[in-house]
Amino acid sequence: MSAHGAGAQWRGALLLALGLTAARLVALFVTPLELYPDEAQYWLWSRTLDWGYYSKPPMIAWTIWTTTAIGGNGEAWVRLAAPLYHLGATLAVFGIGRRLYGPAVGFAACALYALMPGVQISALAMATDAILLFYLSLALLAYVELPNAEGRRRLGIAAGFGAAVGLAFLSKYAAVYALIGLGLHLAISKEARAVWSWRTAGVALAAFLLILAPNLAWNAAHGFSTVQHTAANAAWGGRKLFNPEELGAFVVSQFGVFGPIPFAVLIGGGLLLAVRKRLTPADVTLLCFSIPPLLIVTFQAFISRANANWSGAGYVAGAVLVAAWLMRWRAKWWLVAAVASQAVIATLFLACVVSPPLAERIGAANAFKRAKGWEQTVRGITERAAVEPGLTAVVVDDRFLFNASAYYGRAFFGAVNAPPLKMWVREAHPQNQAETTDPLTPATGAHVLAASLDLVYRDEMAQDFKTVSAREIRSVMLDRKRKRRTELFLGDGFAPLPRDPVTGQPPAPKAAQN
Repeated sequence: MSAHGAGAQWRGALLLALGLTAARLVALFVTPLELYPDEAQYWLWSRTLDWGYYSKPPMIAWTIWTTTAIGGNGEAWVRLAAPLYHLGATLAVFGIGRRLYGPAVGFAACALYALMPGVQISALAMATDAILLFYLSLALLAYVELPNAEGRRRLGIAAGFGAAVGLAFLSKYAAVYALIGLGLHLAISKEARAVWSWRTAGVALAAFLLILAPNLAWNAAHGFSTVQHTAANAAWGGRKLFNPEELGAFVVSQFGVFGPIPFAVLIGGGLLLAVRKRLTPADVTLLCFSIPPLLIVTFQAFISRANANWSGAGYVAGAVLVAAWLMRWRAKWWLVAAVASQAVIATLFLACVVSPPLAERIGAANAFKRAKGWEQTVRGITERAAVEPGLTAVVVDDRFLFNASAYYGRAFFGAVNAPPLKMWVREAHPQNQAETTDPLTPATGAHVLAASLDLVYRDEMAQDFKTVSAREIRSVMLDRKRKRRTELFLGDGFAPLPRDPVTGQPPAPKAAQN
């Protein structure tokens, strides 16, 4: 392709990325949707900067601290970096495709990535995936550039690769898939091994460890809590092993995450080319970085369970592969259909974010229920707390409600002489960060306002107090069919009952026993 043609492809990629980012930023600032409870938790972390947190590495808290320091604590500023990270990842995907296959593939790949259904959600909610994919895309870009560099430039790119992987680990420990992909590629490709010398490997390793070391030190000082939480998410203990239903549900979910046509092409095309032994060296490189997350998480789903987004680390390389294969096969209309169908999905999702009633009209309201009603729910709690004299704490029984209360009740709980926000610990040992850092104790439980979300643990929490009074239920409508209920009551003399030594759970309430 001529330099003019390559430049046109780059300009097209840049316009696509910037246009989508601009639309997403507008949506963030006009949407009435509230923070998801997990987003509220990340905001709460960002109030105290550290090298690690209970369930995640520190990058998400650092990111939210930066954006809210600029614009304040509104929802849009909490989420501001998400579309910007995907902007960077989209352009990096273009660079990967251009280096391995040419600018036409680079443009098609960045379009597939930018319009991926999973990216639409990730670009409008502040979570770890957007940050992870940005740094993984930078790492892969550096990796595919390395064979074409010499001398000091090669050392610089090697250092960039190590640094990008280190930053990906500070974003989410799913960055381990980058190391798995690297090891697999080096194991099967003589050409890949020839790129690395002891010097370049040492520079990459040094950059990686330099960035990761503070988080490792933090984990060591905190009993490796983040690592333990990540392992606990796999849930190999306490669940039925071997779950074909979970396996099937996860595989089906990937058509929704990556897109129906791209996922079918990635799996079917990879198998076809592998059987026919027609994989190019570039194909092999990208397969090493895209297939391990899919295979490992699919196995995890079969053994226990897996969330749909856990395989996301493979879709940066996957987007480039799909674009390259469709163009190699001259499947122009399949590529057009993939991009067009995903553009329709992206447009519809943006429209629902801007106008949630649209989601209700098309039967998709359930997808947005966790981003509705929290401010009104918390207002009901703080208004009641404001008129109750002598409270020693406000206590909740659900981590989602705790996180939402910390964010939407920040003015109330941040006031001088306000009662502290506390978390009732249901089991013998803490199961989440709120229970670990802010548990209700007898010292803070003399006279509390208690809030039970959807009344799930209301009776169990109530029996941990000597007396309970002044019960009331407050309801918040989320849409025409769904509502969130919170029972409020005054609890005096917090004295938690002994937990079962085997299960760790509280005794069943008397009504339930009878």
